[in-house]
Amino acid sequence: MKIDIKNTDLAVIGLGYVGLPVAVEFGKKYPVIGFDIDRSRIDELRSGKDSTLEVSSNDLAVAKKLTFSCDASDIASCGIFIVTVPTPIDSANRPNLIPIIRASETISKFLKHGDIVIYESTVYPGATEEICVPILEKHSKLKFNQDFFCGYSPERINPGDKMNTLTKIKKITSGSTPEVAKVVDELYASIITAGTFPATSLKVAEAAKVIENTQRDLNIALVNELSIIFNQLDIDTIDVLEAAESKWNFLPFRPGMVGGHCIGVDPYYLTHKAEEVGYHPQVILAGRRINDSMALYVARNVIKLMLNNGIDVARSTVGIMGITFKENCPDIRNSKVVNLINEMKKWGVDVVVMDPWADADEVLREYGIQLGKIDADHPVDSLIVAVGHNEFRELTSAEIRPFCRADKPVLADVKALYDRHAVSDAGFTVFRL
Repeated sequence: MKIDIKNTDLAVIGLGYVGLPVAVEFGKKYPVIGFDIDRSRIDELRSGKDSTLEVSSNDLAVAKKLTFSCDASDIASCGIFIVTVPTPIDSANRPNLIPIIRASETISKFLKHGDIVIYESTVYPGATEEICVPILEKHSKLKFNQDFFCGYSPERINPGDKMNTLTKIKKITSGSTPEVAKVVDELYASIITAGTFPATSLKVAEAAKVIENTQRDLNIALVNELSIIFNQLDIDTIDVLEAAESKWNFLPFRPGMVGGHCIGVDPYYLTHKAEEVGYHPQVILAGRRINDSMALYVARNVIKLMLNNGIDVARSTVGIMGITFKENCPDIRNSKVVNLINEMKKWGVDVVVMDPWADADEVLREYGIQLGKIDADHPVDSLIVAVGHNEFRELTSAEIRPFCRADKPVLADVKALYDRHAVSDAGFTVFRL
């Protein structure tokens, strides 16, 4: 099989946080069609704007060979298809492969002899060959590794990170045959300045992706459990971690609510596959249970402290600052702040949410939550600072105190943004993980 990547049109399927940066970088060198089923997203990108804030208007303008389309027939002429659609979990924490299945079905209509389909979406080990390949074969009537080929190159996008961007992160590559693996590696090496790492198989590349975030998930679960223990011992967790970090090999993980499209999702892909082959994971699922419970833990501690302070919880208003899954980023996918909000409401609390980064229409559409204001003119009874946006981090204790009208308000500083002594001196009862 011989393919000249310099003279082959590329299609990037899915133009979200992962797909758009990929399309833009390739579009600076090769003819690329960026395809997405969301017409409003295509219209937005054609106008030179990116609501995810992952790509600047200048980057879009520089990608001279990139065009956008929501018409699937426009990808018919392409010889390399890169799939970057979301792979979330459902309400039972099971992999939701519908987006990647639909993408595979779309590509199969246009698949030709010699074409390569590269998947970047996070999946469990074996999913490309077990789920995607049969779909490609069925609808195209072509034979895998004879008529068409596959690659897997897991995404490593970190939403909101302007330092570790696509080209600056080493890229794992793989192919369904040794020859295709070389083509895929050559393709990515042409845009990734940090270099590539050729994996020995599609399965190895798929597995590497899920364990990257599973490892982080478990480390965060450990410090979350430590936080719960130290709270019972009346010890400040951050003080302990800062002391421990004085040792050169102590890993600097911090407690928190673990959401988003990677760390809070990827472990379930691995455990799903493990259970499918007869092994019930223990450590991984234990970590997931701890991290999934942290929103409930925060809510109940805030309620307890409010009751201790004589605040009528059922008639109170609590302000929650931040709803995105991480700081300085508009991404609200799988935000655990939503779990926190729902738990507070179960206690009869009126919740007001503010977030300078989140899109109000998207928050309302996805979660049914109307963003509001929290300030001296719109005070609440207690505060939960759930996300470490720079706008919140820059506030002083004197500036925050007027946000609360209660005599003894509670401040839950989930991300430990503030000096706990200063906010305590300002009149807050402080809780932090």
